[in-house]
Amino acid sequence: QVQLVESGGGVVQPGGSLRLSCAASGATLDDYAIGWVRQSPGKEREGVACIISGGGRTFYSNPAKGRFTISRDDAKNTIYLQMDSLTPEDTAVYYCSAGSPADCGTTYYIARATDYWGQGTQVTVSS
Repeated sequence: QVQLVESGGGVVQPGGSLRLSCAASGATLDDYAIGWVRQSPGKEREGVACIISGGGRTFYSNPAKGRFTISRDDAKNTIYLQMDSLTPEDTAVYYCSAGSPADCGTTYYIARATDYWGQGTQVTVSS
């Protein structure tokens, strides 16, 4: 079973940057696609980005394109989400999840309730 722990959230001003980390334990991540999902109060859960093993395939949601970068270090069993040019609309709890590589395509990302999930980290973008 995979355990995921997110970190790196916090409060940042508009235009600022944050790097989220997701540390995995209990299993290696080679067989999983890893994604970042965010949820704000009153809004539906939104898949932000995902990546398969080796970084050969990534997906970014439209709001994330050009501003966020997902990466993984399988040697460290850690996934990162570099977020730049943050806006108040990026305020949310960010979760990482581990699921099937088939759920992470170049044009889609399916985050399932049956995936492994972390506890989330709060990102607040405010002046």
